[in-house]
Amino acid sequence: MHRRTVFFVSDSTGVTAETLGRSLLTQFDTANFNQVTLPFVDTIDKADEAVATINRTAADEGERPIIFSTMVRDDIREHLLPVEGLFLDFFQTFISPLEAELGVRSSHASGKAHGLTNEAQYDERIEATNFALSNDDGAQIRDYNKADVILLGVSRSGKTPTCLYLALSYGVYAANFPLSEDELESGKLPKVLEPYRSKLYGLTIEPARLQQIRKERRSTGRYSTIQQVNYEIRAAEQLFKRCRIDFLDTTHSSIEEIASSILASTGIERRIRP
Repeated sequence: MHRRTVFFVSDSTGVTAETLGRSLLTQFDTANFNQVTLPFVDTIDKADEAVATINRTAADEGERPIIFSTMVRDDIREHLLPVEGLFLDFFQTFISPLEAELGVRSSHASGKAHGLTNEAQYDERIEATNFALSNDDGAQIRDYNKADVILLGVSRSGKTPTCLYLALSYGVYAANFPLSEDELESGKLPKVLEPYRSKLYGLTIEPARLQQIRKERRSTGRYSTIQQVNYEIRAAEQLFKRCRIDFLDTTHSSIEEIASSILASTGIERRIRP
């Protein structure tokens, strides 16, 4: 299938339209999409400009673009409806049935999905993110008693991005500790981690994928050889099993999936909701 252009149009940041729209697009893995975001379309004039942009794309490509929209204001949405494309508005689809079911009219206020509507949750997100940054790669361990989870794994197995995602999305206090070659050779859990066994969770990865990641970071030396990668992964998994630490293969999972799997497996409470 040839490439189709997809527009995400919103009167706010466009994050909701992107998230929901891309979730739908993943179900069409044989299709190719050129994705364009048009955020802050919050006036009639901007709506008309968006329509002109989309219509030009339709004329240039000879194919109707697909438009995912989260437009709160009805008058702005009306200006978008004549566009030369498949127009799918999430708010129009779901808000009206919810209003009918709840018996109340929605606020029709734009930006609420990702705005600063709850200062307590915002503060939780900031504190959790600062914790993840301060406790990255075993930089310090004195705050491990505050951690909800401590991720273990070899270098480049996905520990840091997972910790940051857990912090930003859920307010989870996540630290991570790298398993060095010395620790892997000993076959024992590092002594500094012994008091926190209940908080430990392991990440592993397929050797070929880890070698690819490491080569992009450091292409020379033993660090990215397949022999070294095979050894580290095998030793880490043996350590996890010996110490009865739950672990997850991150090879074919997104950061979102890794984080969700950790929360489901550990039962850690989410302080905030995305």
